[in-house]
Amino acid sequence: MGHDRRRLLCALAASSVLSISAAAQAEECWKGPPPAGITITGSAWQEADKGLPRHCRVTANTASRTGSDGRTYSIAFEMRLPQEWNGRFLHQVNGGNDGVVVPALGDRADGWVSGGRVPLARGFAVLSSDSGHSGADPANKPRGLAAGAAFGLDPQARRDYGYSADMTLSPIAKAMIAAHYGRQPDYSYMAGCSNGGRHAMVAASRMAQSYDGFLVGNPGFNLPRAAIQHAWDVQAFHKIDPDIRKSITRDDGRLISSKIIEACDALDGVKDDLTSNLAACQKAFTFDSLICRSGANEACLSPAKVEALKKVFAGPRDSSGKALYADWPVDGGVGMGNWRAWKVESTVAPWNNYPIIATMGAASLGYIFSTPPVQVEGANDKLLDYLLAYNFDRDAPKIFARAEPFGESAMDFMAPPDVDDPKLTGLQKSGHRMLIYHGAADPVFSINDTIRWYEALDRNLAGKANAFTRLFAMPGVTHCGGGVGLDRMDALSALMDWVEKGKAPDAITASVNPANPDLPVSWSKERMRPLCPWPSYAKYEGGDPEKASSFTCARP
Repeated sequence: MGHDRRRLLCALAASSVLSISAAAQAEECWKGPPPAGITITGSAWQEADKGLPRHCRVTANTASRTGSDGRTYSIAFEMRLPQEWNGRFLHQVNGGNDGVVVPALGDRADGWVSGGRVPLARGFAVLSSDSGHSGADPANKPRGLAAGAAFGLDPQARRDYGYSADMTLSPIAKAMIAAHYGRQPDYSYMAGCSNGGRHAMVAASRMAQSYDGFLVGNPGFNLPRAAIQHAWDVQAFHKIDPDIRKSITRDDGRLISSKIIEACDALDGVKDDLTSNLAACQKAFTFDSLICRSGANEACLSPAKVEALKKVFAGPRDSSGKALYADWPVDGGVGMGNWRAWKVESTVAPWNNYPIIATMGAASLGYIFSTPPVQVEGANDKLLDYLLAYNFDRDAPKIFARAEPFGESAMDFMAPPDVDDPKLTGLQKSGHRMLIYHGAADPVFSINDTIRWYEALDRNLAGKANAFTRLFAMPGVTHCGGGVGLDRMDALSALMDWVEKGKAPDAITASVNPANPDLPVSWSKERMRPLCPWPSYAKYEGGDPEKASSFTCARP
């Protein structure tokens, strides 16, 4: 689910087939006919502006059909083809429920994982798509806030969202690149965060031969399981206050963050308001330390709030005690920024400021991840009621269920095929590479789940997983940026060096976003740190603590 809220509020503008006069203009930008089965809906040169180069922007669709729900579907996409091409292709995979063609820049506009310059600006040809459904389909408007998840009523739309649209578009994009430039790309990459990270991780398992490198951020690779956590959280916070938006206050969030930092700050060798030693922090902090003590004159939490937090961080279980997802680590970014927006209270007025888990999360759990689909009413209170009534014995098994016409379960179409026993045989044999980064304070997808997946892969490969796959924890960082951490880096160049030069990333230098409101006032705006391949962490060795060179990657 993962997800940029601003993207979720966008609508995919409707396009008409080119007129004869427009087709002539398109021919100046697009060289030759499109591949078979492709309808080009627009094509024009975009002049250099705002850091982007002159490029040909092509909008198109493929695989048009009428779904089993009677709705019209297609895979809509755009390609941006720079005039000065660097010979590389990047497939940008997007977050949330998809359903909108996000501009094909290759990264967020601020270039947060590509060194401040989006891949298009660096000369990449870039593809972006809606993954096979339109979130702005007028037919779904009566479904209210659940409209963006209503595609879950159609089995093929589910498959397209999960993996099939990516498999369809990869050869199309390469054919269009070859037609436009006269040759195939030298290197092909796939990159995304949140659900986009899931797309890339699934592709690394299903279609490893198609891309030389996969850049995987905060991956929701276990997304249907993670969605069960939404109901678990809502039910826990509802016990504190029937209005969950008031259950954990902003002051509570700041207290939680500050107390975790206080307990864990020095575990990396220096007190710098950053919890770099994630493994050691889990032993150093307990939620019980936040409970108000009799006669104490300090900020604290009620026993009810602490019990709710302990339940949330332990992760969902059924009545037999069986884990339904993962537990969660404590980290200095907990309680801050988008942690609160996801778990407790958002700033989205049309949602009445309900958290993302109680709006988009509820709709996705019902429509997309349950079989048969649960058609949840799309009003704020009805979505919340669905999560409050969710039964972990009765409803959780629906993410594994198959029932005609839904021949694949949610776990079948959303997760890598070998998710519970990863081997990545195809990726290993191909010689291709995967670089994963994950914010340690992510409130949507637990980094513990990603760590356990990586450690299982490493065990299966006798300790050799890092030869082609590496995981980098981002201390203090929440979901795809934000939090009390350093969330700017050039992970793309690190992956390119690994793929193209054989230089494996032993560390990636991260810097702060000066505009991040969660950063402590004590931090320098020039602060830098190495991000280390798991299980290493950035250990202070002496010198200026604001410089990355003062730290080394050390084992716990």
